[in-house]
Amino acid sequence: MQVAEGGIAHMSGFAVFRRILRSDGIPGVFRGFGTSAVGALPGRVLALTSLEVSKEMTFKYSERFDMSEASKIALANGVGGLASSICSSSYFVPLDVICQRLMVQGLPGMATYRGPFDVINKVVRMEGIRGLYRGFGITMLTQSPASALWWSAYGGAQHAIWRSLGYGNDSQTKPSQSELVAVQATAGTIAGACSSIITTPIDTIKTRLQVMDNYGSGRPSVMKTTRLLLDEDGWRGFYRGFGPRFLNMSLWGTSMIVTYELIKRLSVKSE
Repeated sequence: MQVAEGGIAHMSGFAVFRRILRSDGIPGVFRGFGTSAVGALPGRVLALTSLEVSKEMTFKYSERFDMSEASKIALANGVGGLASSICSSSYFVPLDVICQRLMVQGLPGMATYRGPFDVINKVVRMEGIRGLYRGFGITMLTQSPASALWWSAYGGAQHAIWRSLGYGNDSQTKPSQSELVAVQATAGTIAGACSSIITTPIDTIKTRLQVMDNYGSGRPSVMKTTRLLLDEDGWRGFYRGFGPRFLNMSLWGTSMIVTYELIKRLSVKSE
């Protein structure tokens, strides 16, 4: 939806989904899934490791200041999310370029690839290594704050929910496993919703930068992409695909954080 032109650009997410099913079947819906799923594993390890290390360091440092518990948690999560995004962007941006190109092949004017390695070969041959890092600057400048926002919103929402349920720092009772999962899932959904509102316009620009082969004269840039989007569809063009992205970030945030927190609990040795 973010790179579509003409009538397709104004179709709803469900209409685009049905169009893909009619033209390419189920495999068309999952273009780039294998590359994204397998390729993302090392990046997630890097991201979560840097998240935990920086979060713990920030929380310890914040204890020197007169801050509320909620502020400390939000700050630690925010700094952790920022550091995580910065560390992992060098890995995820090339992976994103590869996945995006695999997803949009078959659209008018888009190149066709035999697989992820063919994408790498063609991009490097045509543009050099820098071609794999299209959108790196805008990712660093925007996704890093977005990651900080997500983790900060998650930490703050989770703290507020626990408080509303009567679980404070001095509470003698511990929540059940079902309560833990429910609260973490709710906080993850809230964080995903907050983040998607801010990141959708940025992601639209980034996606266009990464997949367009013939983009007017000269090398694609953020300014060229922004002007073209404004000319084509006005400000609403920046929110193409907002519905699917909203669902994606909310569902991803919920499933990711519930699984992540579960693994953390299982990994803690009982004293």
